[in-house]
This record gives sequence, structure tokens and C-alpha cells, in this order.
Amino acid sequence: MIDLRSDTVTKPTAAMRAAMAAAEVGDDVFGDDPTVNLLQERIAAMLGFEAALFVPSGTQSNLCGLMAHCQRGDEYIVGQMAHTYRWEGGGAAVLGSIQPQPLAQQADGSILLADIEANIKPDDAHFARSRLLTLENTWGGQVLPLDYIEAATALARRRGLTTHLDGARLFNAAVAGAGADGDGGRDARAAARRIASHFDSVSVCFSKGLGAPVGSALCGSKEFIVRAHRVRKMIGGGMRQAGVLAAAVLHALDHHIDRLAEDHANARRLAEGLQGLAGLTVQTPQTNILFVDLAADKAAGVVERLRQAGVLCTGLYRLRFVTHLDVSADDTERAVHILREHL
Repeated sequence: MIDLRSDTVTKPTAAMRAAMAAAEVGDDVFGDDPTVNLLQERIAAMLGFEAALFVPSGTQSNLCGLMAHCQRGDEYIVGQMAHTYRWEGGGAAVLGSIQPQPLAQQADGSILLADIEANIKPDDAHFARSRLLTLENTWGGQVLPLDYIEAATALARRRGLTTHLDGARLFNAAVAGAGADGDGGRDARAAARRIASHFDSVSVCFSKGLGAPVGSALCGSKEFIVRAHRVRKMIGGGMRQAGVLAAAVLHALDHHIDRLAEDHANARRLAEGLQGLAGLTVQTPQTNILFVDLAADKAAGVVERLRQAGVLCTGLYRLRFVTHLDVSADDTERAVHILREHL
């Protein structure tokens, strides 16, 4: 079975399992798990922040970030199709009493600067207090342009807002953009740091393209992470001997960043292999996520038919295929053959 549902389905490699087995652990709620502490220090330094907080999931990381930035009755500006707004259970509103102000996004995931400006509320008791701008990179596998990030975050700062990046697939964006701006050559780590430098906080996920089994990190200032740590405790995110999980992430940071380029290449190969089929509109992937739009006569039962043929994916009229650590170039070629036969 070729599993293209998501890059969250990866299994730990043998080397990662060995690192987990050898991890030195303590009690992270007491702050004395040395491997967790090492991970937090390392990811903060890598992305250019003072501190970081290791959490079980990207949803929790974003929620801790939103609640550390905003108080009850505050508002965050966010994309209509952004993960923090649409796919995280309404946590900011339900648990943080933070009002979302969702705005339409452009094809690349950006929000028009004029729309952001127009929706920052005046200081008036009739309105929620505009406090935060939240962006996402990658968004649907697309890389948010760096010049847009610079302009949007500058606008937010000028209007007194803080900024948060949902960087669940930040390293995919960094690998895709490394060298494009002439800063850091082909070094994805430098590219990730440059993206992160425009934000007050960044959430980055380790259980997607990087292939760790569990975990995300929230990065920011020391003061901000103290507030986020309190939120993590309140919502049940404190972990005990979490060093076994942090060790997997440290291994991924050492070995799984640069190889994301292979996933991007496999997604492009998948897209190229589906070109020319009647009733299909195939997007050109920028990273590891491919969307294919189907004509109505091809959509009925398609996900189940593909599953029976040996390819797992998600969708209905729009199919989503995600390449990852456990999908090889040979798997991609087999998937192309199966998809062409059944689409």
C-alpha cells in the first residue's frame, strides 16, 4: 500500500528508534528532562529565538501561542482557510475566548495587505481588540513569498499587532526556498531562520515531513514561552519522560531536513505523471503536497477505488496526495501507474 494521505503517517526509522531507545530522560514537568531541554534550546537557537516549548501536537502549539499572545476579548486576524482557524476545533475561541477575524486568502495563501489593514479594529469598546496577525507557511503545500511575509509583518508591527507563524511545514518551505534569496546558499536552516525572523512566535511541527512520531515546538521570547508554558499545563500538555520523543526530533533535525527535497521531487513526478488525463486538473506542487481536481463523472467512489488498487489519498472532487519519508521514487512511479489506470 502506498500511503499518500499525509506526511503524518511516517514510521520512525531504525536509526530514529535507536536514538529514542538511548535517550537520557527525566521529568519534563519538573523541567529536568535533559533531552527535552536540549531540543528546546536547539530549535530556539536554530530559528533565532530566545526560548522554545516542546508540545505534543501542532494544534496545541498554535493554541498555546494564540493564548500567550491574546487575552479574553482580543482578536486575531487569520486566513479563512488557515489551519489555526478552520481545522483546530475552534480552540482559540472555545478555550481562549479569542475572537478570530478570518479573511479571504489569495491563491498562494497570502491575505491582501489592504484587507489586513482594513480589518484592524480601532480602539473602541464596540470592537474586540485587534492583537495578533497569524500566517501559515507552507499553506496547502505552497510557499508563502518572503517579500509578502516581510510586508505583512511590518504592517502588523506598525499597527501595534504581534505576529505568529503556523510553520507546521516550515522546513518544507525552507528547503523549497533555500538559495532563492541569495542568503545562505542552499542551506535550508538559514532559510528557515530568515522566515522565522519576521515573527514574534513560530510553531513548527516535527511529526510531518521531518518524520518524528510525536511533537511540535513553539518558539518565542523567554517571557512569551513562560506564558505559553502555563497554557500548556492548563490544557493538559505537560509530559513526563518525554526525552524519548525529543530524541526522535533531534535525530530528525540532524538527518531529515535536507532530504525533504526528495519528497518535493516525488510530488513533482507524481504531478507530471498525471498530466494529459481527461477530466483532471493537476496543480504544480511547490513542495510535497499535490492537489488534483476531478470532473464530476470521475469523483464518485474514487478514494475507495484507489485504496483497493493500492494507493491511499484523501478528498472527493479534489484529491490530495502528500509525499513523505516512507514514499520512495519507486513508490511514486508505481502510484503514477495505478492513478493513470484508475483515473
